Amino acid sequence: MTDNASVAGQGTVTDEYGVTHSQIAGADPDLFNEDLAPASAEARTWDWKAIAALWVGMVVCVPTYFIAASLVADGMSWWQAVITVLLGNVIVAVPMMLIGHAGTKHGIPFPVLLRSSFGTVGAKIPGVARGLVACGWFGIQTWVGGSAIYVILNAVSGNAFAGEPLPFLGIDAAQTLSFLAFWALHLWFIRHGTESIRWLETYAAPFLLLMGLALLAWAYVKAGGFGEMLSAPSAFGPGGEKEGQFWSAFIPGLTAMVGFWATLALNIPDFTRYAKSQKDQILGQAVGLPIPMALFAFIGVAVTSATVVIYGEAIWDPVKLAERMEGFGIVVALFALVVATLTTNLAANVVAPSHGFSNLSPKKISFKMGGYITAAIGIAIFPWKLIESTQGYIFTWLIGYSALLGPIAGILIVDYFLIRKTELKVDDLFRHDGIYGGRNGWNMAGITALIIGILPNLPGFLNAAGFVESVPSFFTGIYDFAWFVGLLIAGIVYFAMMSGKRS
Repeated sequence: MTDNASVAGQGTVTDEYGVTHSQIAGADPDLFNEDLAPASAEARTWDWKAIAALWVGMVVCVPTYFIAASLVADGMSWWQAVITVLLGNVIVAVPMMLIGHAGTKHGIPFPVLLRSSFGTVGAKIPGVARGLVACGWFGIQTWVGGSAIYVILNAVSGNAFAGEPLPFLGIDAAQTLSFLAFWALHLWFIRHGTESIRWLETYAAPFLLLMGLALLAWAYVKAGGFGEMLSAPSAFGPGGEKEGQFWSAFIPGLTAMVGFWATLALNIPDFTRYAKSQKDQILGQAVGLPIPMALFAFIGVAVTSATVVIYGEAIWDPVKLAERMEGFGIVVALFALVVATLTTNLAANVVAPSHGFSNLSPKKISFKMGGYITAAIGIAIFPWKLIESTQGYIFTWLIGYSALLGPIAGILIVDYFLIRKTELKVDDLFRHDGIYGGRNGWNMAGITALIIGILPNLPGFLNAAGFVESVPSFFTGIYDFAWFVGLLIAGIVYFAMMSGKRS
């Protein structure tokens, strides 16, 4: 066994993008296609720098820019908010590396790895759940990128493209076309596959870091310093409005920070399957995620602090900030925003649902077709209406998602490291009659552990989402730790049900 992968089947197959994968002898047609097949040795071209660049490309986006805003609004000082972001990402990097290990060793994507713990049929449930979350984010991010294009057009034309909202849509014609143009750009990369995404992330990463630092320098010079916000003390300190209440804000804030990338913590094998070695995937993630995330969160807080001095108000939205800039700077800033949104959306919100939908019917749905389905859902949800109607959508739903995704992570980690000892019979992952077939394709230990892992967080979620007016404080306290609670409970239940059944 090499550090890279276990060799499955006999020979290789080539997918629609020209990438070679290991062939699986005797695979069931409804479990196998070239995109889901194990990555071959020839396909493993991603070193640690490529994986770090992937993360930088995903981290630099609009939600990261104002992710610390909710923490500052809750009363944290700027440094408390940035440390919370950093700590949350250090925590979530651990399951990233653990689950990513399976992708690198066995060359398999996330939906195939799920079969080990949920069964060859049961794996479709968590796979689609992960994919649908990504579809929602895909639509939202595409709207953000389209909005940036719209502002650029009006900036260079003197608002010539501003118009009246169209019936039913609620946005004007130029907004609609800007959204569709940015949406169509994603289709090009979907058509050309994961290697085109890797290429984009590699070249975009240094540009995005440079633009972020340039924005920070602009704000510092323009404001003559960063302003009042960075000098404001924590509201939780002596004499503050919320003296002694720090932990009541820190715990849910930390859980939300973990939830921000809880999605990628699951489907990270979709990328690490192309890593050259375990060292590359571990180092790449360690370098590319926690520190850049904290740095960009700091940039968001610092620049917003400076806008209080420059414009007389705090401007958290980078699109609105770019609108206030003068000259060619607005075009450069918004172009950087478009690139940042594109790199995040492709890696974080296209790859996972593409594989998830492909896993539903591998014979009919390829990775490319799965990507097109994702893009179609991204339009169908009318993301501009979703943002308007869901106040605080990011931070309310981040914890909600984590309550669902935490249990899946716990089950995957326990199954792969404690039950399987990192050894998988890869061929059997593509056969209903193999050791992972369970009972008619269902591993009830995985399904049961998932349900039990979700249940303790359900009352708190229903309350936070506004479906019920109140729940006992016990449940809101649990919900503050949603991801952690779900991961631990589901992992323990799964281990108890699977002990002695290692294959």
